[in-house]
Amino acid sequence: MSGLVLAVMGAVIAACAGLGSVVGVQLSGSAAAGVVAEKPDLFGKMLVLQALPGTQGIYGFLTAVLILNQIGLLGGNPVDLTVMQGWSYIGAGLPIGIIGIASGIYQGKAAVSSILMTGKDETAFAKGITVTAMVETYAILALLASILILNSL
Repeated sequence: MSGLVLAVMGAVIAACAGLGSVVGVQLSGSAAAGVVAEKPDLFGKMLVLQALPGTQGIYGFLTAVLILNQIGLLGGNPVDLTVMQGWSYIGAGLPIGIIGIASGIYQGKAAVSSILMTGKDETAFAKGITVTAMVETYAILALLASILILNSL
């Protein structure tokens, strides 16, 4: 297997963070739909809470683009990589790929609770954002780890 193929696999692994976002946004969207059916005026707040678990997909996409750009695939001039260099790109994609999946799902679960809390008490919206955003911290740390690894290559 060539180094370039391994590096592309690193980009694919990073992009897999979007799987966590898919699940998280779906979970929170279901809860938000229930609240909005009863209280349509809360749609804007529900949308904000539902959108929060979507950031992991953005982080994974960003990392994948950075990898593809660094290995020359986006510019049309692929770099000749050794197998060890290819494995290094897999290493760069792993933090956001793995943590993005987990944190997207768990942030979605936190968003569900925040949505239900806000549905009962609209003044709790800011608290709900805070609770949901706490999970985001680990996705951001994983993104930073992936970028630091990528910049060291």
